[in-house]
Amino acid sequence: MIDSATLSPAEVRRQQTAHRLTAACRRFTADRGLAGFTVDEVCDEVGISRRTFFNYFPSKEEAVVGVDEQSELERFAQDFLARPSRGWPAVLDDLAELVATHAVTSGLSVEEHLELHAALQREPKLLARFMGMSQERDRQLVELVAHREGVPTTDPHARATVAVFGAAVRAAGEQLFSGGGITDFGTALIGVLADIRTVLTDHS
Repeated sequence: MIDSATLSPAEVRRQQTAHRLTAACRRFTADRGLAGFTVDEVCDEVGISRRTFFNYFPSKEEAVVGVDEQSELERFAQDFLARPSRGWPAVLDDLAELVATHAVTSGLSVEEHLELHAALQREPKLLARFMGMSQERDRQLVELVAHREGVPTTDPHARATVAVFGAAVRAAGEQLFSGGGITDFGTALIGVLADIRTVLTDHS
């Protein structure tokens, strides 16, 4: 679901086309590997020209990744910093709410997340790239949390918060992939965080 209320019609069309290109590249990669299909096949699938493809992505690999990491981080940082500091427990809540909202507005269904997972499993170099992106994202998230909470990036609370949140995100993703009936990433993430809090506070 693309949040068309805040975008112009041209921006909505551009996001829709980018989304279709990414979905097609992920399907083809999961089925055949990156070397098993051509840009022309993707263009035929989506109904665009080869030239138009390269207006969106410089390569098939970038289309599979499908996101501008820096742009996404900038939007996330703006929303996160706009929320006032309310103490360390609330940091997890703010992160979860923002990530859950992004999961909805990004327009990716559970099926498409599964296709991404399959594509990454088929192409180890893509999996390695995503792991590197995840590590860099965690580092940037520590900086963001520390900045808002007014502590240095070496602060153990900031690092522990991001570590716990990263583990919760991975666990929520695994719940979606397991086919256990949960189809909404936000619901899964909030549930995992609630379970973590229960474990940490249960002293019986």
